[in-house]
Amino acid sequence: MPHSTETAAGPEHRIRGLILDFAGVLTADPRPMHQAWCLAEGLDAEAWRNTLNDHPEGRRLYTALEVGEIDQATWNEGTAALLGRHVDPVNLMGRAWSSVPVARRMVALARAARTAGLRLALLSNSFGLDPFDPYRHAGIWDLFDVHVVSEIVGLAKPNPAIYQLALDRMGLAGEECVFVDDHPVNLPPAAALGITTVLARDEDAAVAALESLLGPV
Repeated sequence: MPHSTETAAGPEHRIRGLILDFAGVLTADPRPMHQAWCLAEGLDAEAWRNTLNDHPEGRRLYTALEVGEIDQATWNEGTAALLGRHVDPVNLMGRAWSSVPVARRMVALARAARTAGLRLALLSNSFGLDPFDPYRHAGIWDLFDVHVVSEIVGLAKPNPAIYQLALDRMGLAGEECVFVDDHPVNLPPAAALGITTVLARDEDAAVAALESLLGPV
């Protein structure tokens, strides 16, 4: 269930900005699609997740990709080798991610919020932009006034500086913003800046939490 911090904006700090993570917030939970992709590639269903999260070299490569120390093509080569000799590195990220659905209710709410006059920021830990651009593939890039993507800015959540950068680019105070992310570790640095946070575990529940915070949009 989503969780809102106790830093919710009062009357003197009306919500003026909405900050959204990408994967797991503007998309459906990617894990079922990644599992299906692994099985289609002749891998264990959890091979993608285990390689990126638990394998020391896999984690190193992904961390480097997030902050732009390596590009996606380099990541594709290195990670394919970890997954298995038979795994083709060409557009590896795109092949694994291209079937992940957009979170349509969340996107619709974000679009309505922007139409109602809120400033919208994308705050995303990147998984590369070339050859596969997940944001344009999902059709959400043009939805936002501000884009803070870790690969581009050289910072990644939960580094507090990336949240402040998002606020600075929006021209808003923390107390005027709501931030949605699906990883609990990414919320406390936002809350420390006065941002109201919502933990997205389920799209419908997260949308309901935002509707309660934002009111009619």
